[in-house]
Amino acid sequence: MLPDHLHCIWTLPKDDPNFSLRWSLIKGGVSRRCQEYQNPKLLSNSKAVRRESSLWQRRFWEHQLRDEDDFAKHLDYIHYNPVKHGYVSRARDWRYSTFQRWVSLGLYEPDWGDGLVMEGDFGELAE
Repeated sequence: MLPDHLHCIWTLPKDDPNFSLRWSLIKGGVSRRCQEYQNPKLLSNSKAVRRESSLWQRRFWEHQLRDEDDFAKHLDYIHYNPVKHGYVSRARDWRYSTFQRWVSLGLYEPDWGDGLVMEGDFGELAE
């Protein structure tokens, strides 16, 4: 989770691929718990009418992982994202990440990502 967006990888039930409902529940729950971080000045008339939060965009991007390589690329991207956006200089320093859990499982080295330049199209808008 980052201050203005988040990334996650889910395994959904085979008979219920409802991304929209899940995102709605996540966004609603976070919005209720983080009311002090919302900025009424950023709330458009359209969002106010719909009782939406100033924390979230309306859209989301979904991608079905194709194989283990695709999973690994996206997991790397998620863990490197706080570095990419300049919040930390090393992936291990972002405390709102699952990176340390993956290190404890032996699937990442603690210094993974140091000096890395992440390339690829992962669905984010160009900055």
